[in-house]
This record gives sequence, structure tokens and C-alpha cells, in this order.
Amino acid sequence: MGAYDAAEHQRREEKASAVDASSDDERSDYEGTVEYDVADDTEDLLAQFREIKSR
Repeated sequence: MGAYDAAEHQRREEKASAVDASSDDERSDYEGTVEYDVADDTEDLLAQFREIKSR
């Protein structure tokens, strides 16, 4: 098992409770486009949904 004393317990507790949020401080900017197909009408989508749901 190894040596596990109060000092080791304290060290592990401090390490587990410390949070390094420095990487979350900045927001990321994304550039680009989003494309989607609107060729399907509502009935086709509902039929596809019913088919998937019935499986």
C-alpha cells in the first residue's frame, strides 16, 4: 500500500479541491458557415420519425 499519513491525506485533499479555470477564462470565436437542406417537407420528416420510433 505504501506510506499514507495525515500529510499525504491533506496533500491529496488540497489537490482534489483546487480548480484551475485559467483555460475557461476566454471565449472562443468561431467563424464559418452552416448549411442545411430544407428539401424535406413536414410529412416526409414525420414519416421518417414514425419509422424510427416504431423500431
